[in-house]
Amino acid sequence: MTDTGVDAVVQALAGQGYLADRALATSVHLARTLELPLLLEGEAGVGKTEVARALAAATGAELVRLQCHEGIDVHHALYDWDHARQLLALRASEGAQGGDVDLWSERFLLERPLLHALRAEGDVVLLIDEIDRADDAFEAFLLELLSDFAVSIPELGTVRATSPPLVILTSNRTRELHDALKRRCLYHWIDYPTPERELEVVRVRAPDVAEGVARRVCSAVARLRDEDLYKQPGVGETIAWARALGALGEDAAPDDALGAALKVREDLDRIRELGVLDGV
Repeated sequence: MTDTGVDAVVQALAGQGYLADRALATSVHLARTLELPLLLEGEAGVGKTEVARALAAATGAELVRLQCHEGIDVHHALYDWDHARQLLALRASEGAQGGDVDLWSERFLLERPLLHALRAEGDVVLLIDEIDRADDAFEAFLLELLSDFAVSIPELGTVRATSPPLVILTSNRTRELHDALKRRCLYHWIDYPTPERELEVVRVRAPDVAEGVARRVCSAVARLRDEDLYKQPGVGETIAWARALGALGEDAAPDDALGAALKVREDLDRIRELGVLDGV
């Protein structure tokens, strides 16, 4: 992707099967041009992670993904030491003459996603996925890292990125992120697509599905999202549902493969009890 204009971003992502609207493409364009992290928020399943994947593929960059979780810390995200190898090397050195070994050298370093992204020689898209699942301490550490794309490893010194990676952060908004982190980033909210837009996505991502099936599925998904469910179906579930019904044949009813779209028993029972999909 040589042209960096907004239209070029739309086309490049479309070439990877991701249909971005102009507002999202503008945010991506600005993140690349200004070398700022891009924070994508939205409900689970709206395609936040796919933005990073498609962008990496379109630009030929390496995708480095850090999946956040409760309790994540520096040793999960940045680096750790291979203690088993250190112990073996120490034992081996004890039996060798003049066998002192530097236990804190590159030889024993375990490179985690953030350190790998900093030290990579080529272009990198760094995906920090579901940052809202991490705690405040990790968020503070991440803010420091994103400020100058450098970290200090006590045993090795400072590691600084020669070329800053393009950083995409995603959040399902299970908690509010700190203002300091938001101020450091460009921000974009990704909403569920309209039924018409979702139909376009299904056509692209599931081209073998008959047009009639695709339309029925998108209409059914729109009805489901109007209901008060524990877990709303995302775009990925729409695609999976369309493929499932396509495998069953055009005469299959949406309810025949409802488990492709809804993954909570109470949601399944509610939709069937209320007859939400009747007539679709």
